[in-house]
Amino acid sequence: MESQVRGGTRWKRFAVVMVPSVAATAAIGVALAQGALAASFSVSGQQFKVRAATLEGTGFEQYGALDSGYTLDGQKAARPVAVSAFDHATITHLCQSVVTPNIPVLGSISLILHAGDGKDAVEADKLYIDLDKLDATDATFHNIDIGVAAGNTGQDKGGKGPGMKGGGEAANPFGFAQQAEKAELTDVKQTAWATTAGTFKLSGLSMSVQAGTHECY
Repeated sequence: MESQVRGGTRWKRFAVVMVPSVAATAAIGVALAQGALAASFSVSGQQFKVRAATLEGTGFEQYGALDSGYTLDGQKAARPVAVSAFDHATITHLCQSVVTPNIPVLGSISLILHAGDGKDAVEADKLYIDLDKLDATDATFHNIDIGVAAGNTGQDKGGKGPGMKGGGEAANPFGFAQQAEKAELTDVKQTAWATTAGTFKLSGLSMSVQAGTHECY
């Protein structure tokens, strides 16, 4: 999965990771001035960390999938993930960080995003998080169904969540899933590959690029 340490490969890796992230953040800034990002938003291509003080959502679902993508040296790859989805989510004290290590001359470079630290929380509709690790101090699920088919989690099928994401994701619609009317998580720590939302409102957005390794946790 690691790229070879020769020529300009690491600069290429830096560009592949950082340019889409900065472009996406710039798009968020424009949309934020209008109050919300009313389009799908996705950040992927490298693993990143997300931390939140609280995450509360209605219409929760979770199922396993394979994300199609590329390694940092441009090779095609399929990544096993657990997709956590919410019809609507409210997040406080959101932090997202991605570190690109071993850049020639510069060393490691960190991209850090903060939002929802003030009186207004981060809000998202049709939120999908493709993750491979999740920790929370407490997690409460209301009216939970465990062992439903992934394809039956959407409201059009009588389910409680937004339904399967689709796109570049490969998931078995008959595979194992769980769903709940409401989920409440505190002190959330996630390692994720992608975040996608229909609408993503980042109140109090702050983004910085820093030298060295700086992560949310």
